[in-house]
Amino acid sequence: MKPITLFLLVSLGLVLSACSAWQKNSGISCSKPRPQVCTMRYAPVCARLNDGSVATYSSACKACADVAVSGYVPGGPCDTVPGGA
Repeated sequence: MKPITLFLLVSLGLVLSACSAWQKNSGISCSKPRPQVCTMRYAPVCARLNDGSVATYSSACKACADVAVSGYVPGGPCDTVPGGA
């Protein structure tokens, strides 16, 4: 099997297995109390806002510090997370 074919099959498998984290309700909910101070660690997450939209935040801490956020999915910006924008 050619390497590119293997890569495409593995990629497709990962996408299909994720099947939209938001649809499966497997996002991580923000808990109280909300963070008041966050480190400068860069680990982007796709956050679900209370109004149903999504937004990318630089970290889970930064996302949950925003009261407009109900939860997040780790794994990068919303355009790379299944179910993101």
